[in-house]
Amino acid sequence: MRSRLRAVLVLVLTIGLLAFFFNDVNVGDVWAATRQADPGLLALAVAVTMMTYAVRALRWQYLLAPIGRTRFSTAFQTTVIGFAASFLLPARPGEVLRPYLLAKREGLPATPAFATIILERLLDLVTVVLLFGAFVLLVDPASLAADPSTYARVKTGGLLAAAGAVGGLAIFFVLAGHPERLGAWARRLERVLPPKLAHLVARFVEGFAQGLVVMRRPAHLFGSLVLSVPLWLSIALGIYVTSHAFHMTFSYLGSFLVMTLLVVGVAMPTPGQVGGFHEMYKLAVMTFFGVPKDIAVAAAIVLHAVSFVPVTLLGLVFMAREGLSFGRMREMAQREADPASDGRKDPPYGGDPPAKRDRAVVGPHRASDR
Repeated sequence: MRSRLRAVLVLVLTIGLLAFFFNDVNVGDVWAATRQADPGLLALAVAVTMMTYAVRALRWQYLLAPIGRTRFSTAFQTTVIGFAASFLLPARPGEVLRPYLLAKREGLPATPAFATIILERLLDLVTVVLLFGAFVLLVDPASLAADPSTYARVKTGGLLAAAGAVGGLAIFFVLAGHPERLGAWARRLERVLPPKLAHLVARFVEGFAQGLVVMRRPAHLFGSLVLSVPLWLSIALGIYVTSHAFHMTFSYLGSFLVMTLLVVGVAMPTPGQVGGFHEMYKLAVMTFFGVPKDIAVAAAIVLHAVSFVPVTLLGLVFMAREGLSFGRMREMAQREADPASDGRKDPPYGGDPPAKRDRAVVGPHRASDR
């Protein structure tokens, strides 16, 4: 019942955002603007976008290094599968599938691998805020089409996001420092939960904290943040190139502002980031750069396709090679997201038998130790 209600709410939100996005839009003008886009620049945008997934895989490989060795090919393929699954399936299961699939292939504990995904999101937020800060420092507000009060609100939102990101990193630092204490604290749940369930939750929490081992290595954490910069610079480049394919003239620094607002848009829980992505891009280029509505709508639709369609097609190829169906991926994501599952069933995707999986969750063994 709860899942049905959530599905209905997500559907209503998606329809509402799309209705707002297409409000008072002339479809003929949008199609004309799309036909006038530069195909060469759009092809370049696709190449740049695919490059971002390679950089993502490289950064993830670096984050996973304290847990165990991983191959770049595995990190890349599971990254692509994860993003494709999140685009095609509800509730974005790719965030759970990606570490699970990689852990099975490389013989790593799944829970610490999942912790690196959460850390990735914090690093992403910090990097986006830093690039937005570069925009604020280097771009003259008088050159923007928006009124000063609107720009001031966006700056305030950026500062709040920065504070949240720093606070999140601080919390993760504390959690990473004492994984065994965190596990002992979680075991106190036995007072209010059935003993078996409390033990499973405690083991999950402790394993999660062990996945944050990179937080205990400042140099490694700084290196992860450094790798985040070219990742988001390439994402900004994809936005910039696609926008210029539609003959927009804002600077590359301007794409940092657009990217910041798009991060807000994709946070909306709609399937395939539909609606939120489109509306925030339209809002950004119309409000701050004075782009006409028909061009903004056309560019938003094409940028969304450039950002998600190629990686989804490649993800489908990787899924087919691994024998993964949508039903199996949904089942895997639901099971791995539930600590009470305890991994007692045979894994639906290759990898280790349950006994080995149970041993793996206990601590961050390195693949080289096996």
